[in-house]
Amino acid sequence: MSVSVVILAAGQGSRMQSDLPKVLHPLGAVPLVLHAMRAAREIEPERTVVVVGHGGDAVAKVVRGEDELATIVTQTEQLGTAHAVDQARAALEGAVGDVIVLYGDTPFIRPETLEAMRTARASHDVVVLGFDAADPGRYGRLITQGEALERITEFKDATEEERAITLCNSGVICADRARLFDLIAKIGTENAAGEYYLTDIVALARAQGLSAGVVRCDEAETLGINTRAELAQAEARFQARMRAEALENGVTLSAPETVYFAQDTCIGRDTVVDQFVVFGPGVTVESGAHIRAFSHLEGAHVSRGAVVGPYARLRPGAELAEDVRVGNFVEIKNAQIDEGAKVNHLSYVGDATVGPRANLGAGTVTCNYDGVFKHRTEIGEGAFIGSSTMLVAPVKVGAHALTGSGSVITMDVPEGALALGRAKQETKPGLGKRLMERLRAAKAAKVKG
Repeated sequence: MSVSVVILAAGQGSRMQSDLPKVLHPLGAVPLVLHAMRAAREIEPERTVVVVGHGGDAVAKVVRGEDELATIVTQTEQLGTAHAVDQARAALEGAVGDVIVLYGDTPFIRPETLEAMRTARASHDVVVLGFDAADPGRYGRLITQGEALERITEFKDATEEERAITLCNSGVICADRARLFDLIAKIGTENAAGEYYLTDIVALARAQGLSAGVVRCDEAETLGINTRAELAQAEARFQARMRAEALENGVTLSAPETVYFAQDTCIGRDTVVDQFVVFGPGVTVESGAHIRAFSHLEGAHVSRGAVVGPYARLRPGAELAEDVRVGNFVEIKNAQIDEGAKVNHLSYVGDATVGPRANLGAGTVTCNYDGVFKHRTEIGEGAFIGSSTMLVAPVKVGAHALTGSGSVITMDVPEGALALGRAKQETKPGLGKRLMERLRAAKAAKVKG
């Protein structure tokens, strides 16, 4: 049976004290809402609908960047969760099968849990995701009778006896599309908040003789983000999980608590990651690489056997082939470094191709930007670039060519050639000593005066 997903992402998140919509605050280097979208993607939904409100244009831009087929609908007034889901009614017209309602500020729901809810739908008309809370606090309570779910009571409306229940509501619901919207149409606002509660569909379903059931998950999966403190706690939880997965998958982390991952970081077995390494979005590191201390990687691919760092920065578009060496205080951006090439010290390589086994000396810079346009530099196989060479793009250095240290290269260098591009040195005997004596005397006179 097919399934569609509705993700609620309309809330302002006033407790975040931010102009940024709550669901766009980053967790694991990606906006919160993308965590829900990526979990949903694993169950292959027929349609994905995201309900936006506060900062809707910004949220829609992020959502479409992730899934251009996602449908965006707007909740202009925040009148409750049932009202929010109802905004997706037209977008889901004609969809066959079930609908799962998720939340853009609840990032830890696992695809396996969503599949369990779909399976449970074979036995129940409405399925609710619940969890046993260590501290139930202000969560809504799931009122059960045996294995059947009777109703969901919001904390504001619960009796003292109901507040003692520890089985709590996550807000995630699965039901047949047509039945879901039929039930939503019957929801009223007879509650303490005067809102349309999605949770009311359980009691309405039971009143019609329909069945409702509960799928339980770990409380951590249901963690919602409402404040900066909760976001920080969620980040710590996320990083702990990613570190544990990396270690379990055969990655060596020299000091796990100092390594930070993005949600999509992919690292192969037998890779070693040293202390204080940060992985931004879009990084893949193949097996057997070594990422040394204090390096920062984003949008980069590192192949088998490569060594990066310490203190290296790989920016989006950095492509490192096998056995490449990128050393301390080197920055690579939108550049391909071919097999065995070395960029070991204090260099910037941007918008470039570096051939196999080429060696770039300390302080090499590809001068790729003219103030308006970016230009490429091509360095051939086995070329040797002398220290402090400025390669003014667009420029090509042929295979096995050399550039002299301190050169400014503005023209193509043929294969096997030596290129020198620096001013002729002049030496003035004794002038250095006399100049320093004059300067020291001037300084002493200034201090005395």
